Amino acid sequence: MSANERVKLAQELHDGIAQDLVGLSYFIDSLVAQINTPDELRSDLRELRFSVTESIERVRREIFQLRTIPTKTEDIHGGDQLYELSRVFNELIRNIDEHSQASEISLMIADNGIGGACIKDGHDGLRGVSERIKDLDGSMSIDSTETGTRIYIKIPRADT
Repeated sequence: MSANERVKLAQELHDGIAQDLVGLSYFIDSLVAQINTPDELRSDLRELRFSVTESIERVRREIFQLRTIPTKTEDIHGGDQLYELSRVFNELIRNIDEHSQASEISLMIADNGIGGACIKDGHDGLRGVSERIKDLDGSMSIDSTETGTRIYIKIPRADT
């Protein structure tokens, strides 16, 4: 999918599903606010409202991701390989979050490139990754040689 197609899809998601969900949330709010709404139903409606809010946030994240994938990716990889990989990793992490009951998440990513990956002054990519991992009380190590790079990440689950 080209960058233009991603932007178009993001626009359609925003103007369609996202707006429909926001409208639904307003309708639920109005039902909760009605004086004659029974307390038991009001409680169920509030739970439904939280679910709709979560769906809105997921759609907004999808829209953001559709709009922020660099077009450079298409030039380098002849398509959206990196975009698709980011979607794979997002889904795997979401599955861990929702289903695994894990107390820790470990991730290793490797390539067979020329190596040289390390945190360097004036370069913020890996530094930013390292800072994010530390903010999550995790650890990160980099093993980079002339035959490739391996980055290991381990973080504890916050809500277990």
